[in-house]
Formats: sequence, structure tokens, C-alpha cells
Amino acid sequence: MSTPALEIRGLNTVRGRVQVLWDVSLDVQRGETVAIVGPNGAGKTTLIGSITGLIPASSGTIAIAGNDATRAKPERLAARGVALVPERRQVFAPLSVRENLLLGAYSRRVSKAELAADLDGIFDLFPGLVRYRDTRAGSLSGGEQQMVAIGRALMAKPDLLLLDEPSLGLAPKVRSENFGALAKLAERGVTLVLVEQNLRLAARICSRAYLLSRGRIVGTATADELAAQAHRVYLESH
Repeated sequence: MSTPALEIRGLNTVRGRVQVLWDVSLDVQRGETVAIVGPNGAGKTTLIGSITGLIPASSGTIAIAGNDATRAKPERLAARGVALVPERRQVFAPLSVRENLLLGAYSRRVSKAELAADLDGIFDLFPGLVRYRDTRAGSLSGGEQQMVAIGRALMAKPDLLLLDEPSLGLAPKVRSENFGALAKLAERGVTLVLVEQNLRLAARICSRAYLLSRGRIVGTATADELAAQAHRVYLESH
């Protein structure tokens, strides 16, 4: 088997005086789309923070494409091809959509022609952004800002793309459009790790999922199992 895009073994993370993650282990293969699902407070965002170097792990190991990244700084991980779409998007509000997207490519040394082609690729993926390319990102809707955040991450040409709660706070129509774009990325072989509470949406694009509860991996599920679980949760809540 080839070297995983992401490999975590025995990860423990403490925030303040509270241990949030307990002995977490998981693998993500190249070109795979994997969800990390669980309720609020399960430790999902802390896990993403530990992978990206934003929240230092207390013990355990994290490897990116076979290289140790346990205590790597976020900027070093970005140079290694790791990109994050953070929770609640965090676009640069005063800057235009185009300027926000270009910031995603700041560490790449490429020609203007290549950057222009990459921008065109983002606008092809998110055609709803085309008319806003010179508009301040802060004036866009939440769903449109999410498109900008995903596009900005893609401009880095990542080998591993992590998304933290991409459906959070979005209207159903825009949420569906954004997940349609993620499905296209998955079809192209982009390696995706998706933190998500919406099981139905996660099942739409992910091949499998890890179930996180109270900071521990408590199981795994295939996409079909995840969809069935979402259906059961829906029925039980109505």
C-alpha cells in the first residue's frame, strides 16, 4: 500500500488544563475523501487544529505523506501542501474576492499566466463568484464567502485539503452547491478531510468516516452506513 496522505497515531491534545483528544489514530489515503463526524464538543475542531499545527499535540505522532509533522508550524505545513478551510470561513473582508483568492497562492512561485489560469479554474468551480470577483469579500453572503475560502485554499495547490464544518450556518441551496463543488474535487482525486455534523452531506461525498465522541475515535463507517445513520437520526428527531 502507498504511503498515506495523512497518518495519525496515538494523538493526545490538551487545551489549557483539559485533555480534549485521547489516543486518536486514523489514516487517509491519497485521493481519498474522509469525514470526521461527531456532535458538538467531540473534539473535531481540536483535531483539525492539531493536524494543521494551530493546536500543538501533547503526545502521539502526525505524518503528512510519510514525513513527521507532529510539531510542525502552520506555515511549514502549508509549504508541504496542507491547506485548511477554517470554521466560519475567515475571509479578508476589506479585500476583493480576487485578492482573497490570490492570497492563497502567496507561497507559490509561478507566472502571472499560471495564476490567471488557476483563478479561472476557481471561477469555473464556483461560477456564482464570477460577478463578484472585484467585490469586497466581506459584503458577500455566508455561502459565497465559503466559496471564497475554499477557492483560496485551492489556490495553494494542496496535496491535503482540510475543511472544518463547511456546511455550518449556510442556507440549504448554497450548502448543496458548495458540496457539489467538493464532490467535483473528490472526483478529480484531491485528498479531502471533512469535519462535519451533517451526516447526510458528509455521506454524499465521503468514501468513509471516523466517528469522534468525547475526544476519542469510537468507530468508523462507510458512506452507505453514514447515510443510513443520518436517515435514522432524521426519523428519530421528527
